Amino acid sequence: MHIDLIALISAVGTLGVLSIIFAESGLFFGFFLPGDSLLFTAGLLSSTGVLPFWLLLLTLPFAAVLGDSVGYWFGKKVGPTLFSRPESRFFKPRYAVDAHHFFVKHGKKALVLARFLPIIRTFVPIVAGIGKMPYRDFFSYNVIGGVAWTLSIFLFGFGLGSVIPNPERFLYPIVIVIIIISFVPVVREYLEARKTTAQ
Repeated sequence: MHIDLIALISAVGTLGVLSIIFAESGLFFGFFLPGDSLLFTAGLLSSTGVLPFWLLLLTLPFAAVLGDSVGYWFGKKVGPTLFSRPESRFFKPRYAVDAHHFFVKHGKKALVLARFLPIIRTFVPIVAGIGKMPYRDFFSYNVIGGVAWTLSIFLFGFGLGSVIPNPERFLYPIVIVIIIISFVPVVREYLEARKTTAQ
């Protein structure tokens, strides 16, 4: 599905960008939202003055941390029910299962690492809630991951936009590269999980 990121961001504005990052971070139906590419594009457009740089710099981590916190409490309240939901167009139980395996493998640091993995990052905080991870521990790693993820990609977009004339011309090739790179670890985790299951 082709998404015109510039048109999307222009339409929803700063509040819309924050809302999407919030939803993609911890609401189980938000896994299909364009997190990485949206952050990069927001940074790029901030470099041209279309979006307010300082406002986004300060609020993007907050939106990501809040989204993960909501995901954690959702997981804690809903529990195993999430894993037994029937498959639908917007939810596949294997996403939650993959996130569970990732969390078990990496422990607390999964909350930081998962930020850079599409789909997995949406479900890991939910899995942490299901596993009743102490919220104090969860919150610490949540903040580290939320700040590292949002600011690294946002500032990368801003920096690139600041040195390249008319950066919009190169947006989609760069976004495609970002998407490919971000999905490589997901595919690797999936193949390793398949290999472990087969043994």
